[in-house]
Amino acid sequence: MKNRFTSLKFLLVFVILFSNGIIKSQSFTGGSYHSLFICNNNTVQALGDNNYGQLGIGSEENADIPTQVNDLTDVIAISAGGDHSLFLKSDGTVWASGDNSYGQLGNGSGNTEPSLVPIQVNAMNQVKAIATGDYFSFFLKQDSTVWACGENSGQLGVGNSTDQILPTQVSTLTGVIAISGGSYFSLFLKADGTVWSTGDNIFGQLGDETNTDKITPVQVQGLTNVKEISCGGNHSLFLKQDGTVWSCGLNTQGQLGINTNENSNVPFQISVLQDIVAIQAGYAHSLFLKQNGTVWACGRNLYGQLGDGTTSNRDIPTQVGGISEVTLLGAGENYSIFLKNDGQVWGCGVNVGSDTVDSTVVNFNGLCDLYVRISESGSNNNPLIIYPNPSNGIFKLKNEQQLLNTEIKILNAVGNLVYQSKLSQVDQPINTGLSSGIYFLFFKNDKETGYKKLLIE
Repeated sequence: MKNRFTSLKFLLVFVILFSNGIIKSQSFTGGSYHSLFICNNNTVQALGDNNYGQLGIGSEENADIPTQVNDLTDVIAISAGGDHSLFLKSDGTVWASGDNSYGQLGNGSGNTEPSLVPIQVNAMNQVKAIATGDYFSFFLKQDSTVWACGENSGQLGVGNSTDQILPTQVSTLTGVIAISGGSYFSLFLKADGTVWSTGDNIFGQLGDETNTDKITPVQVQGLTNVKEISCGGNHSLFLKQDGTVWSCGLNTQGQLGINTNENSNVPFQISVLQDIVAIQAGYAHSLFLKQNGTVWACGRNLYGQLGDGTTSNRDIPTQVGGISEVTLLGAGENYSIFLKNDGQVWGCGVNVGSDTVDSTVVNFNGLCDLYVRISESGSNNNPLIIYPNPSNGIFKLKNEQQLLNTEIKILNAVGNLVYQSKLSQVDQPINTGLSSGIYFLFFKNDKETGYKKLLIE
């Protein structure tokens, strides 16, 4: 790969979000210099640098085109670290490949040699989410406890600064629903909407009003009702239920989006952003997805990772050009990835599937059809009928039960809410104004709850 930027490596990915009973799955993830994609048959394709076997393809050869990961099936979540990768299977086990210098693969053997193919993480089962930092790994179990392994200067949150070659429980944390790892710090989102952090804090990235490093999680100050978190290299992003975004940490290149280059050790609202439905932090840049499907970006732009046609840094969010109807974001060290509602993947910056640097978005070639996982408590075995389906975005519902006062929510293919209403009359036409694509219609009334797949042409 060309144009490698030799700085600290990291991973910032928020793999699975649990919100209001809905599960949204991340179908791709960006590491420092490699990317992973879950195919709709639950296999994985990998792309990018492979000097430690992080692509899991059985060799150390880089991959300039999407390449199948060896002997890996039933994958429902992925996470790409600095030079290692994690794969979560549907049976709740986790597999890992790549660099193991600090025990980040969690095999516990004492052998720190890299693995060129995925190997099973020791003693990890009933896992529902995974995340990686630069040289460390996190596992969120069904009981909402968090386990960690790998390099540790405090970012594992286990009460010491000793590297862990076996997954070790972060004993002070319970009720966790999301995890995210940066270069040398970590964030944890609890079900009550509070955020907790641990690790390096020299730039205030822990958001606890200090610049003191921590070895056990502390609460991020002044934040409630948070629904999504994302770690950058040395900065943090927080998305609240009201669609506002808050940030803290290193800001020398404008990555906090607050119209200055001053660091902050408490979360500060990015005032120009509203109606945000997803966030993603790169090493020193930040991405924000609005409800209307547009993407906005700020921070480091040396390689065009902001996608605005320039290589100038931005200290306030600027719209990514040439792309709309986006449903999912991904960020690597110096690149950005976008999934559109038609299933196409686009990217900008360095290492986006070619050996060039692009300051405008380009299409990924050769990718499989990506995996979508979406579910909700309640049954899909119900008599609801959508007609016509497919439609042009205008349709009606009918049911054996009375549909008056039925709440309707429509989510796009990766689980972002794009439409909601309440039926006030029988045989009421629903005009969504949505573009073509795959959607899921959820309904709820006093008698039943369920969902149906919705196609708009």
